[in-house]
Amino acid sequence: MEHLTQYRQLKIIGIGSFFASICLCLSLTVPAYAQAADSNNREIYNGCGMEGDALSLGVQALNRLKNRYTAPLQIDPAVTLAAILAPGRDTGRWKVKQGGEIIGYVFDVKVGGIESTNCHTRAAEQRDTHIELVLDPMVGSPSQRVIVEVTPRWRAIMAAQGVDWSTRALRDRLLGRWIKVRGWMLFDVEHQNASENTAPGHERNWRATAWEIHPITSIEVVQRPAR
Repeated sequence: MEHLTQYRQLKIIGIGSFFASICLCLSLTVPAYAQAADSNNREIYNGCGMEGDALSLGVQALNRLKNRYTAPLQIDPAVTLAAILAPGRDTGRWKVKQGGEIIGYVFDVKVGGIESTNCHTRAAEQRDTHIELVLDPMVGSPSQRVIVEVTPRWRAIMAAQGVDWSTRALRDRLLGRWIKVRGWMLFDVEHQNASENTAPGHERNWRATAWEIHPITSIEVVQRPAR
């Protein structure tokens, strides 16, 4: 009987040690897993969610489109810079679920504004990069420009691949060149009152259209297209 009691005690101790080992393993592996998952989490980037800090549901939905971090699987071949620039009210010309690829001349590259999509951060590196494209380098009036944008999430994605998409690096590399950009079609309703196609003739129009490629998912320097 005494031997049986000792055996049961040893068995209990053994089971306890087994579970203690499992707990120790979990305590070592869970933080590592959590850290890895967090480093790949684009839903919340630098403390800013996909909706940014917008209050209205409409702007929250718009911000989610702006902050997309996957590349489009399908590219609409009808999307060209000339087609985007075509005059006329264009609110329904394209679809925000479409991908687009266009070639244009880089008229300007600059830091985007302080916006709800990036939680109103003032840090330049955490704001969008605006690239202004035109069809003709000799014709660059504001009402003939299309805006395409690099977002902080895609800047981080490219940095992980060793590619610098900071505004300064993009300006140094792209300004005054022809480029091909690919990404998501987006109608930025917040700027339709400053776009020639939806607010024709307004003195302060600074763009041709509220349609953009936003976010950009790839950029390539190319030769000037043949006319």
